[in-house]
Amino acid sequence: MAAVSNGNTATLHYIFDPLCGWCYAAAPLVDAARGVPGLKVEFHGGGMMTGANRRAITPQWREYVMPHDRRIAELTGQPFGEAYFEELLRDTGAVMDSEPPTTAILAAETLREGGGLDMIHRLQHAHYVEGRRIADADVLKALAVELGFDAEAFASAFARLSGDATAAHIAASRQLLQRSGGQGFPTFVLTQPDGLAGRIDIGPWLGRADEWKAQLATLAAPPQSAAAPAVCGPDGCAI
Repeated sequence: MAAVSNGNTATLHYIFDPLCGWCYAAAPLVDAARGVPGLKVEFHGGGMMTGANRRAITPQWREYVMPHDRRIAELTGQPFGEAYFEELLRDTGAVMDSEPPTTAILAAETLREGGGLDMIHRLQHAHYVEGRRIADADVLKALAVELGFDAEAFASAFARLSGDATAAHIAASRQLLQRSGGQGFPTFVLTQPDGLAGRIDIGPWLGRADEWKAQLATLAAPPQSAAAPAVCGPDGCAI
């Protein structure tokens, strides 16, 4: 596929949802990618649980997700807290809605470069370890303050980016997912400086963040300048 070039920098596009368990599984890979020299990491929230797909927690949902969560823990070592399993997943009054946390991520990025990725990480930990309701505006504001954002500045950015701006971001993310041939969340697409891009299967890398980082460093390295060809021209041989 072709994608937008970012000058001389390779870009890892991370198409995700803050309530996606397998995105939480990939969180160590995202963190490792942020440490690769010369690689930019961009996030794209796909709105998995928005609109008609918002989901109330039910006993059936708990039984559905728990085997997946245990599998994620086995594969990656990612922690899941008792507050998540025994409080949040038993709270039938809680609603899972991707839109408010996605807005919070966008707000964090407008306030600080890299703040969106910081917010994604904090939201995932809040949800899966602390069992917090990350669709709740008060929870989002508290998490932003924990990350060092000014409460009023965050609230203002959150209000400005709610609604149409978040919807537009989600629509663009879904278009990228479709163009990349991704089947769901997470999907990773590496774009080279020349605009060429390819989807990366992260399955083999789950739980292997250091090896993933080394592989990305190789993939993101700028191409070496080609040596002058060892040939003679029609007017003679240059040395």
